[in-house]
Amino acid sequence: MRRLVMLATLAALAALAATAPAAAKGPSTASLTGPGLDHALPVKGDGEGGGNTPLGSLVQLGGYFAQVFKTTPDPTLRTRPSGDLGPRYRVFYRVPGPSVGASTIIQDVYPYAKPNPVTYMRPGQRVWVGMRTHGGWFVSGPGLKVMLVELGLPKSPPTASGPSFPWAWTGLGVAVFVVLLVLALRRRGITRLPALRSTA
Repeated sequence: MRRLVMLATLAALAALAATAPAAAKGPSTASLTGPGLDHALPVKGDGEGGGNTPLGSLVQLGGYFAQVFKTTPDPTLRTRPSGDLGPRYRVFYRVPGPSVGASTIIQDVYPYAKPNPVTYMRPGQRVWVGMRTHGGWFVSGPGLKVMLVELGLPKSPPTASGPSFPWAWTGLGVAVFVVLLVLALRRRGITRLPALRSTA
């Protein structure tokens, strides 16, 4: 009986050892979108954690494994870091499954945050079947920004060149309306807008 229990235990440990690498699967591809980019930037390479490729560096420096699979010790934060985070960029990771189709995981990246770049992953994103992302905030080092600039991000945070939609169009619409109203009143011989009478 003891021998059967021992054999069953060894078989279970062997199964866990065989499935552990698959459970911590890295992404196969990724793309980056955000301010100052006119198209999504592909992030290529080996996503299993090596820093020799752009994808591997992003995974390693951006806290991917700690945010997807809770690690010990846990370097993620449950609350947003204080300070100015700057513009947000978004990474779409494509993660192949061990036995099912690939999953898409979204991570927000703040490369211009002060004093260090920051990433955020929303908890509860689906990973394969029955798994969810651990999520949280991750404070990185300056290497993350350096790598993203080499990938195609501007060296400095992009700034808005003017009022953003819809405020620009709203202001223009109000100005056009006022001009048309004044012209219509003049055509009717009204040179002054009637005063509003108080009902109090």
